[in-house]
Amino acid sequence: MNIVFMGTPEFALPTLKALHHSSHSIQAVITQPDKPKGRGQKLIVSPIKQYALDSNLPILQPKTVNAPEFIDSLMQNRPDIIIVVAFGQILSETFLKIPKRFCINLHSSLLPKYRGAAPIHRSILKGDTRTGVTTMIMDKGMDTGDILLMQETPVHETDNAQTLHDTLSEMGGALVLETLKRLEENTLLPVPQDHSQATYAGKLKKEEGLIHWEQSATTLFNQVRGLTPWPGSYTLFNKKRLRIIKAEVTAGSPDDKPGQVARVTDMGIEVGTGDGRLVITELQPEGKKSMSAKSFLAGHKIEQGTLFDPAPNQS
Repeated sequence: MNIVFMGTPEFALPTLKALHHSSHSIQAVITQPDKPKGRGQKLIVSPIKQYALDSNLPILQPKTVNAPEFIDSLMQNRPDIIIVVAFGQILSETFLKIPKRFCINLHSSLLPKYRGAAPIHRSILKGDTRTGVTTMIMDKGMDTGDILLMQETPVHETDNAQTLHDTLSEMGGALVLETLKRLEENTLLPVPQDHSQATYAGKLKKEEGLIHWEQSATTLFNQVRGLTPWPGSYTLFNKKRLRIIKAEVTAGSPDDKPGQVARVTDMGIEVGTGDGRLVITELQPEGKKSMSAKSFLAGHKIEQGTLFDPAPNQS
């Protein structure tokens, strides 16, 4: 089939690679315009653009894909299907009518759960033990279109948002190819979503990273995993940010107080919470590199009874 691919971040790469190495023909790769970054405001190309450049694939970078002149240019050589993976712009109904068949979106959740911008992070934050990827026919709603195929995978306790992102992006590439294969064979029946079961995965905010110690250790454990690597979970120690990279959950005692260090060992710093203890095993002091709890303790005095600074709205 003749395909136009739309994507921007790393998550979209395995799908583009899979399509490039398949029997399908990629007419064009559409990705977001280069963005200035850092102090020098140097223009940075997206991972998708870099791969397309390296692979000699035609690249299009419109400011808005919904501009009439851009839609007209694609209509002159209509693709059979447009594949959309984490592109970064909302597509108009007019745009969705460009392909001869339809636009297919790869979404990193088991729809209708976690529609929206941050499904990977939200599923870990909720403590889900299973998630997956979905291909669907795009319509004018946000992730509301008919489902084509789904694939599940377990969420392991050792997973964080980055490792789950990597797993789902690889699964997604294979699922898109399987979806196209089944469409060519005419053995795929789109299934409408049950909108009554829909949940929404809102965009992450930096302030969600602050640890509120009165919550349960399990909730905080999921927070650390779900917000790693971005925006990160942190507490305050001597009025400076202390980012928690890895943690575990262990049983508490009746004397524990939220935010107070209950025990210190080479394995980690055990902190009281609203229920159980959070064991900090890897952390990152403000302005420093990530390190083990043992390395941190070698240079900082933390002992039983030490209290992490309360959040501004808790003091």
